[in-house]
Amino acid sequence: MDADLPFLSGLDARIAAMVAPALADMGFDLVRVAVLGRESPTVQIMADRMDGALLAIEDCEQISHAVGAILDVEDPLPGAWTLEVSSPGIDRPLTRAKDWERFAGHLARAEMNMPIEGRKRFAGIVLGAREGCGLMRLDDGSEVALPFAEMRKARLVLTDELIAASARMMKPAAGPDETGPEEDPSPAEDRKPAAKPGRKSARKAN
Repeated sequence: MDADLPFLSGLDARIAAMVAPALADMGFDLVRVAVLGRESPTVQIMADRMDGALLAIEDCEQISHAVGAILDVEDPLPGAWTLEVSSPGIDRPLTRAKDWERFAGHLARAEMNMPIEGRKRFAGIVLGAREGCGLMRLDDGSEVALPFAEMRKARLVLTDELIAASARMMKPAAGPDETGPEEDPSPAEDRKPAAKPGRKSARKAN
């Protein structure tokens, strides 16, 4: 499994495979794809900037146009659909092996589809990834390997340490001509932007 792609299945995985290469060419990492609803489904896209800068509204618009065009051509969804694009936020989902590596040392929660050692829900410190599993140290000091293939969801827990680390890792997108004193990033600056709607797109008639 490619560490740069989210662990998905079904329609979510198909859409991820369609749009991830185009987003990479534009300088974005695909973090998550989720198709919600049946009658008029919403396609939710989460993405990061590869340069480490915060995702701006303009970035969401650029991603929305590109993904919308791909979905129009590939036509994986019947009828009308809505596209939403956002950043993952600080307490982000852990959807890729490299997310588990990047955020090692931070607190996370995970929920599995099938029981692992008699339980489906886990909370503990992220230890990285190995052989298709996310590694976590639990409160009792024991360690567990959670297979990505059986992982329903996993997300970082918002802590002061995570906020501080995110402020160090992320940087605001700034133009080369910007001058003036820099301000210390605050948690509000790291929150994900409001979901940027794409457009409702009717399926083209053949």
